[in-house]
Amino acid sequence: MPQNCILCGAGTQNSGLCTACHTHLPHHSTACCPICALPTFNSDICGRCLKKAPAFNNTHAAFTYQFPVDSLIHAFKYGGNLALSELLADYLITATSSQPKPDLIIPMPLHPARQRERGFNQSLEIARIISKKLHIPLAINLCTRIRETAPQASLTIKQRHGNVKGAFDCTGEQIQGSHIAIVDDVMTTGTTINELSRILRDQGAAEVSAWIVARAL
Repeated sequence: MPQNCILCGAGTQNSGLCTACHTHLPHHSTACCPICALPTFNSDICGRCLKKAPAFNNTHAAFTYQFPVDSLIHAFKYGGNLALSELLADYLITATSSQPKPDLIIPMPLHPARQRERGFNQSLEIARIISKKLHIPLAINLCTRIRETAPQASLTIKQRHGNVKGAFDCTGEQIQGSHIAIVDDVMTTGTTINELSRILRDQGAAEVSAWIVARAL
């Protein structure tokens, strides 16, 4: 049945976006650091990652965090438009299609108080779909957020490190020796994912990949 594009309202036979809007999305396809996905010349490792390598091994992002993807994520995350979860998950699946499949998928945990306030965990909704379509086990309760933190967007880079320090707890035999993909909606500085990755590596994870819908520059 004909549908309307969720961005421009034009009629489309596809689910979600018309061809024109799909084409003009800010796909994260330029040369970038293989570890943190920030733009670099010839896809070299960036200076920051060379100076201090993060706990995660690589980052794969579907989009650059700019219009209109920022509006889509905002509508999904804060507007409760859960129908967007499959669209965002499908783009992330495409962005990671050439990568080795991880052993486990872990959604970025929300603190229980934050999840009650929002009503859902946006990363979990995306991760559910990816897990089902790629047939990769989804570990929902392997990692928990044990400390409620201030929103990272309101803090400086230095404050963000202290804000998430000790915020996560990860336990489970599945971690040992596994390649784990952390699924999240947006990566800004990478501080939160780095802290979760550090805990996973401390628990014996062999490799940690960051699977991100949108990478902020």
